[in-house]
Amino acid sequence: MSSSAQDLIPQLNIARTFGALFIGVTIAAVLFGLSSVQAFVYFQTHKGTGTTFYKLAVIWLWILDALHLALIVHCVYYYLVINYTNVDALTEIVWSFKLQIIVDVLIIYGVHLLYVYRIWIFSDGRSRILPIIVGVIVILGSGVAIALIWAIYQCHVFSDLIKTEWSTYMTLGTVTFADIVIASSLCYLLATSRTGFTATDSLITKLMAYIINTGCLTSICSMAAMITCAVMPTNFIFLAIEFLVAKLYVNSFFALLNARYYAQVNTDTHSSYPFHNRHEVYRTKLPVRASQDEELQASRKDVFKDLDDEVVRPSRSVKPQRPIAVATEMNYFSSL
Repeated sequence: MSSSAQDLIPQLNIARTFGALFIGVTIAAVLFGLSSVQAFVYFQTHKGTGTTFYKLAVIWLWILDALHLALIVHCVYYYLVINYTNVDALTEIVWSFKLQIIVDVLIIYGVHLLYVYRIWIFSDGRSRILPIIVGVIVILGSGVAIALIWAIYQCHVFSDLIKTEWSTYMTLGTVTFADIVIASSLCYLLATSRTGFTATDSLITKLMAYIINTGCLTSICSMAAMITCAVMPTNFIFLAIEFLVAKLYVNSFFALLNARYYAQVNTDTHSSYPFHNRHEVYRTKLPVRASQDEELQASRKDVFKDLDDEVVRPSRSVKPQRPIAVATEMNYFSSL
């Protein structure tokens, strides 16, 4: 028996080490199923759009997500099945564990770059300072992630991970900061794009709330991994949480792409019946009001109009004299 195994045996707690990894892999598999469903929904709702950039991005992220799941499953299978009761093997870091870190980084910063691309498009006609600042922050953060990969590949046994805690803190902290910056930028662009219509502004508010919630979800998961690493560095609970970070990023981005579909379904369900009744009651007395209601419905649908080809099409305005530039910019988020 090696000396590293002898050092590990007195403090080895299977439930908090490899048991935690098993639970993390199980939850990660559930999240992968959710991302697969969301990818299917996206392709079903964009059948006639041909090959687009976002379809390729969805395929690429799904492949990386599937690869990440395969690597962490192999990691747990290696320790709990292949090397069952082999204590010497439990101290060594298997190759799949190191490789999943690389895939993890590719997923997280790939999603960040896609968000930066959305911010760049949405800021068309405005100052480009904001998307440039966000892009610089994301690129600098990727440098920190490269340092993490280098530090992980210098480790050969799990006890060496304690010496590389600095890289874990820096990477997770940078990721959390980037999430906050991206969510704040998107909310700012949305907040300054209000049209003055109650229904349209309500949809914008819902989209802002969704962006904040998804940004908080990924940030909370990253911070939880960082805190558990600092508080409990001798167990693998922080690694189990780290398994979930990439899955949450993929799911949050896929859900944002499907936001148009979800919002359209909710809008049709909750607003079609009241508007129908209003037309029946007031058509004879207030025909102008009925016409305005129909145009308002069209304006609400324009917010989530499908523009994967990124071509700006002016939306219809209820009041001809009212500028519609802000409403037009909302069409950039049609594929969210």
